[in-house]
Amino acid sequence: MIAGHKTLNLPNTITLIRIGVVPFLFILLASPGEFWSFVLAALFVAASITDFVDGYIARKYQLITTMGKFLDPIADKLIVNTAMILMIPIGRIPAWIVAITIMRDLIVDGIRSISSSDGLFIQASRLGKQKTLAQIIAVTALMIHYPIFGIDAHFVGMIILYIAFFLTIYSGTDYCVKFYRRVSAK
Repeated sequence: MIAGHKTLNLPNTITLIRIGVVPFLFILLASPGEFWSFVLAALFVAASITDFVDGYIARKYQLITTMGKFLDPIADKLIVNTAMILMIPIGRIPAWIVAITIMRDLIVDGIRSISSSDGLFIQASRLGKQKTLAQIIAVTALMIHYPIFGIDAHFVGMIILYIAFFLTIYSGTDYCVKFYRRVSAK
């Protein structure tokens, strides 16, 4: 933590609010008609935008904390993975993609935990950030599900989901390779 900054500062509060959206996903995805699908997608987009806002504020005003470094990626994974899990039973996303995505996230979190216990913090890579952005776009389109302006939102969401899945595998492999190189160099 940067000296003089509270742990529960504005960026961390924004991150906690993002986590607070998760229960609404449960409620709104229980009966996702066309109207509620759009409401849910708007809520999800708003929560996703806070990810960029909290990071920007933390960097600009030097409010970076250890709590924020750990909480931010967890919040991202929590909201995206919860949304994906909840879309399985309503047939909007394949379960196998969700399962592999969650396995990748657990492996990366494990690598981060092991590294931090050795005093090394591994920040999200550029690939990881691209993966998250692709997932957010895909999940948003899959939440909308219904045609919008003549465009099949579900079809578009599935295409972007496969791009996100590729980035999920690629970035996860990248984390593993970099971790292996660091461990074997010791």
